Amino acid sequence: MKTESLLEKTFEKGTFAVTAECGPPKGSDADILIRKGKSLLGWVDAVNVTDNQTAIVRMSSLAACSILKSLGHEPILQMVTRDRNRIALQSDLFGAYALGIRNVLCLTGDHQSFGNQKEAVGVFDLDSVQLLRTVKDMRDSSVIIGGESIQGNPKFFIGAAENPFADPVDWRVVRLGKKSLAGADFIQTQCIYNMERFRKFMSQARDTGLTDKLYIMAGVTPMKSVGMGRYMATKVAGMDIPDELINRMAKVPKDKQADEGIKIAVETIEQVREIEGVAGVHIMAIEWEDKVPEILKAAGIGARPV
Repeated sequence: MKTESLLEKTFEKGTFAVTAECGPPKGSDADILIRKGKSLLGWVDAVNVTDNQTAIVRMSSLAACSILKSLGHEPILQMVTRDRNRIALQSDLFGAYALGIRNVLCLTGDHQSFGNQKEAVGVFDLDSVQLLRTVKDMRDSSVIIGGESIQGNPKFFIGAAENPFADPVDWRVVRLGKKSLAGADFIQTQCIYNMERFRKFMSQARDTGLTDKLYIMAGVTPMKSVGMGRYMATKVAGMDIPDELINRMAKVPKDKQADEGIKIAVETIEQVREIEGVAGVHIMAIEWEDKVPEILKAAGIGARPV
């Protein structure tokens, strides 16, 4: 179904799409978000706005999306099911569409035990697959959960996340298929460091016909230091960072490790562009948004229209 999403139009034209993550501030200072947004303006086709990522309290994704849209960005509203029940989720979807937001990424969300409000009660009324189905039913059937008709259907371009590296690996494409059936139009993957395993994942996706049904965007996160790489490799669930990359970073002087991390990110983008079925790249430069243009230029990807 055609939507009003500019990101969808980018995919339809066959352009290798670029999205980037923009984390809202830990407070109400909109200037922080505006500075980040300006550094990305003209370089990405759409901007993901995270929803209290890692369960840390931040400015709401919905408000931040509205601010970034006013700058000229095409926002992607990330929505997690951790914090809101089905009433609040559906209400926020209505509000987001009314504010001109045309893309939504449906996620379960990091458990609250990882964040700065460990005593918070997790809601998890729905999971990410059920949220996908909810948004699809709103868009395609003009109904909410339970079948009640709504006044105006929000024509969202619907996204989901997938981790090609989590165990059991052979089930990742099965989960991808479930998300496609539930309503996903595009996928953004976990950040890629193990290229061999990602190529296997994409091969399975092609074999099952999922690359014909979904726009798959490869996730890329530049490492700032060998310490960051070691932390992600040992402390972040579902991450797969080969030892050779950690060793490569370790051999570089500390003051040059950030440059080496950017170089690895550029190489990753160059490699995923050659993989059949990869429709774009999603850059998660955590609190390093100003480096995204540098990474894209080095990878041979030009500026985008505002």
